[in-house]
Amino acid sequence: MSIPRRRPWLWGGLLALLVFRGWFAATLPMTGDEAYFVLWGEHPAGGYYDHPPMVGWWLSALLAVSRAEAWLRLPAVLLPLLLAWGAWWLVRPQGHERARLAALLVLLQPVSVWNVLITTDTPVVLFSLLSVLAYVAAQRAPSPAPGWHALAGLLLGAAFLGKYFAALLGFAYLAHIALARRDAGRWTAFLALLAGALPAPLYNLWWNSGHCWVNILFNFMNRHDKAGFDWANPPLYLVSLAYLATPWLLLALWRGRSHLRQAWRMNPDAQAAGWLAAVPLALFALMSLLRPVGLHWLLAFVPLLAVLAALALPLPALDRLLRWSALFAAAHLAAIVALALLPLQTWQKTRLYDGIVLTVRADDLLAQLQPYRDDYLFAMESYSSAATLAYNAGRPFAVFGEGSMHAREDDFLTDWRAQDGRNVLILRKGGAEPEAYAPFFRTVEIREITLHGARFSLVLGRGFDYAGYHERVLSRVRERFYRIPDWLPQRACGFFERYFPEGR
Repeated sequence: MSIPRRRPWLWGGLLALLVFRGWFAATLPMTGDEAYFVLWGEHPAGGYYDHPPMVGWWLSALLAVSRAEAWLRLPAVLLPLLLAWGAWWLVRPQGHERARLAALLVLLQPVSVWNVLITTDTPVVLFSLLSVLAYVAAQRAPSPAPGWHALAGLLLGAAFLGKYFAALLGFAYLAHIALARRDAGRWTAFLALLAGALPAPLYNLWWNSGHCWVNILFNFMNRHDKAGFDWANPPLYLVSLAYLATPWLLLALWRGRSHLRQAWRMNPDAQAAGWLAAVPLALFALMSLLRPVGLHWLLAFVPLLAVLAALALPLPALDRLLRWSALFAAAHLAAIVALALLPLQTWQKTRLYDGIVLTVRADDLLAQLQPYRDDYLFAMESYSSAATLAYNAGRPFAVFGEGSMHAREDDFLTDWRAQDGRNVLILRKGGAEPEAYAPFFRTVEIREITLHGARFSLVLGRGFDYAGYHERVLSRVRERFYRIPDWLPQRACGFFERYFPEGR
């Protein structure tokens, strides 16, 4: 069936998809990670604990207009449309039919259906795509195009300021230039690309040197303490890749490998798309030998597989892929709507239920805390829960205790010295034992509440003892999360200056 003959259901389906994404963005409660990044946006800074700052900068601008979920998620809602346009542009020289099919295949990839979350991955995916478009524009230019290459590098740097693994696209550029391109100016092109990309990592290194090297510690040291071979990780990576790209597309690429080889030889765009997808995905495969590879890490590179298929495979094969992808997208829509219609109590016997209640009924939970709002600092022991309640309450929730290696921005937001002698309310999911909190307060009282069948504990700590907290918690935090190697030059470290002025 040609595009004109299927146009009514096609445009109807795309409209339904866009309406669904808008509805989902508006009704889905803000998740813990999203609320944590909103916290970044509420405190504009040159960088943040876990990752470079790009999504925080975006959210700072968005928050100046509104705090509504649909507004803050607008970049994520629109991102698939931009990805589809990019796929269309990449394939357009091979004909409008192929270009339309490329755009549709990207629009119907699973993440394009359901992912409306505003996270660090959103700017990475956007700027990676724009960088690829600039790089291909340079390759298509009739004469050497250092300006396009420099722009590709600049956009790669912007993606890097979203998340470090955007650097894998840089390795892909290097591999393509060194091993595939034969034009005389390719190394000049690479130098132009490098010149465009370098300011972002240099800025990030400079910022880290004045902020405890937190991005480096988190991404390259603290989170890899338990790294090692696990036989389950490589198969899990393959399953993740198959889900995101869809199994039928990967199978079609394998079965059509003769067409791929021909396109690889004859079409520079297909060759570039192949290299720019294969190198990062191969590096992730190697990484999976030592640690789990997050599903979201692959998002910037999976659309290029649809582009490669549209450039190389026969039109009937692409038409079949589109049909399967449309059915898969429809199944996602139906499943999500069905889950949204289920009553909250459906999940009551799962171990996640208290967290679901905290997220979905945050206002009801916050109402239980109102009698304490003037006399207590509110806190939780989980960054995700603390950020979720802070977003819904419009007031800070500190992270009490050691926490984990993830999301330690509260180390810089809450000054525990200033809380000495204050009252602190620590909200806990489940029960609580007063003995666990006694070393940090003059008196401790536990009050339990039940909300929608979920149990929560209010730990009412009166008279916070900063000295005891410094000795039992902050000293351990320094040892676990701020072990800065001597070879890293340090301009400043707010954590040490605040709590350990004697230095590292």
